[in-house]
Amino acid sequence: MSMDGVEEAVSARSALAYPLGDPPQPGIAREIAPGVHWVRMPLPFALQWINLWLIDDGPGWTIVDTGVATDETREHWRAIFDATLGGKPVSRVICTHMHPDHMGLAGWICRKFDAELWMSRLEYITGRMLVADTGREAPEDGVAFYRAAGWNEDELDAYKVRFGGFGKAVAKMPDSYRRLSDGDVIEMGGRSWHVVTGNGHCPEHVCLWQKELKLFISGDQVLPRISSNISVFPTEPQGDPLSDWLSSCKMLRERVDNDVLVLPAHNEPFTGLHERLTALIDGHERSLARLLSRLKQEPKRAVDVFVAVFGRKLSGDVLSMATGEAVAHLNCLISRGLARRVKNSDGVITYESV
Repeated sequence: MSMDGVEEAVSARSALAYPLGDPPQPGIAREIAPGVHWVRMPLPFALQWINLWLIDDGPGWTIVDTGVATDETREHWRAIFDATLGGKPVSRVICTHMHPDHMGLAGWICRKFDAELWMSRLEYITGRMLVADTGREAPEDGVAFYRAAGWNEDELDAYKVRFGGFGKAVAKMPDSYRRLSDGDVIEMGGRSWHVVTGNGHCPEHVCLWQKELKLFISGDQVLPRISSNISVFPTEPQGDPLSDWLSSCKMLRERVDNDVLVLPAHNEPFTGLHERLTALIDGHERSLARLLSRLKQEPKRAVDVFVAVFGRKLSGDVLSMATGEAVAHLNCLISRGLARRVKNSDGVITYESV
């Protein structure tokens, strides 16, 4: 998740309302609308909780997102299965996207109930690709990417040690899936849910909108108190996910009604979707303006611009996330024709204003 400054977070909070009160405890499903239950699971990360959704689907149940593949999360799900399902099976698992906190236990639940996995095509394929990296040595392209960003040798060694850890938080994925695409309408609990996809945080993120109940399951595409992490990765070093994400925010503001109750993956359900989307767009535009101002003073490496992008220096466990998001902002300026990259003989890239 992004590490945006206090100014953005405070201004966003003041425009939003959180009508559901305290979240449910792990292992308990709380009904928040007819047939729609809020589930909350712990995470072994700095971001400590994820919201998941359990929907009464007539003869069965649909689960939207699953949590990470840990024994603790499995135990909480077992408690919910015993207390809430009423003898009906889980017939479908929908994953908004492929990050381990969202699809980590999809395979386990699908096998347990012989349920179908529903995802967008790019999320399923990307998830399978990343799981396949488990146990591999770090690729030279990855080492070169972080060296170009300005990492030192100790930081590069730490990357090599950590590489391939994605699959450790993901149960074996199903070998088939049902594809979800933007504009699809699916039936859950006798109601029509509209599929709206966005990108930038990930390749093809699925959101679900139920118009009559005024519910919008936003996953990580819209969060109330933090901004979704928007990063460039070694697999596409010149990608521009920030432009994609800003376009997705504008699209959501145009397509989805403002009176929905937003059901995000992290923090609490909230109202004020359009205000939040505007705050997210404006916050990143301010970061881009600060970054461009720094580049006009002197060329900088990606690791030199953390203060401009995040408002503070960053290192340690968040270094790779901070680097990916810094490069995303730099690549966005390049796409706008405002900056360019220059690589020296050591493979290190500096960025300068145009």
